[in-house]
Amino acid sequence: MNFSFELLVEDKYTQARAGLIHTPRGDIPTPVFAPVGTQATVKTMTPHDLRDLGATLILSNTYHLYLRPGAELIADFGGLHQFMQWHDPILTDSGGFQVFSLEGLRQIDEDGVTFRSHIDGSEHRFTPEGVIGIQEKLGADIIMAFDECPPPDDYDYNVAALSRTHRWAERCRAAQRRQDQALYGIVQGGIFADLRAQSAEFLSSLDLPGYGIGGLSVGEKKAEMHKMLEIMHPILPRHKPRYLMGVGSPEDLFECVARGIDQFDCVLPTRIARNGAVFTHQGRVNLRNARFATDREPIEVDCQCYTCRTFSRAYLRHLIVAKETLALRLTTLHNLHFMLETMRRIRQSILDGTFTDYKKQFLETYRPIPEERRGGIGRNG
Repeated sequence: MNFSFELLVEDKYTQARAGLIHTPRGDIPTPVFAPVGTQATVKTMTPHDLRDLGATLILSNTYHLYLRPGAELIADFGGLHQFMQWHDPILTDSGGFQVFSLEGLRQIDEDGVTFRSHIDGSEHRFTPEGVIGIQEKLGADIIMAFDECPPPDDYDYNVAALSRTHRWAERCRAAQRRQDQALYGIVQGGIFADLRAQSAEFLSSLDLPGYGIGGLSVGEKKAEMHKMLEIMHPILPRHKPRYLMGVGSPEDLFECVARGIDQFDCVLPTRIARNGAVFTHQGRVNLRNARFATDREPIEVDCQCYTCRTFSRAYLRHLIVAKETLALRLTTLHNLHFMLETMRRIRQSILDGTFTDYKKQFLETYRPIPEERRGGIGRNG
């Protein structure tokens, strides 16, 4: 299998790392932020847009693509890369988070999960073997094991779910047939230190190509998330990539890279863009605000994205208020540029030995949304 992780630099003062994930479709410089294309599209963006922005990895979702248009149809088109005309690396989530989010519409047993589609109510079943089969039809470069996603703060539930997640990881590994796809296991355990350590140890013993970390950013405090990452860091294999699933606000990039994370994905930048909110180095700005109605400045004066080089806040606000579809595209483009450029600078600062200074500089001016208003973002969506 032509997949490996090359660890280039480890920061002297934190657990930050810079590396390269080598895949059959090209290298992924890490740490990396992956835009989310749940249904084989990053909403409002073309593959050309994403390449221009410098994206090196995107994420699509097994649950959604299984339901519509179907894995067999995508396979008939030559796989996901051909179907969506993105020829760089793709990661597919297993769909576990989505299935377990269907409260009242799914039934769990030892073998798998029976669930009803959120689209039409039809009944379906996911097993570890079935999910691997679907992902092999989709043909992504990185695929995920099928895991159970319990509430983060229910200890007894997490004990049972963790045991099942581990057995399912073994079944996923046994079911894999394609050698051109890297299978990641997913560490679970909620906000419980003993369970997180146990999960990291067990999955490390499977010697998989990489490791996802699930069940965080689902409503717990950020301090709890950080604690879990610190517990897992010395346990997970040093020369394997660590992927924090569904986490990716700007401040998270710094805090979680500093705790050894190599890969991120999150719907937050694209989701808030479609609601008129944009990232700046001072924090999130809502362009719907009436104070921008006559503002001639771009979103950020020094930003080099197409949106900021071309349009004023007043024009963007007009598009948003008028419900013009161009607004969705322009705000999404800016937010993805912000995230990808921030991650490029983080990586370069690790290589230069200046990560701690850059982190301090960024967080001194950036004002995150208060935790009580943040809620859980979760995986995909």
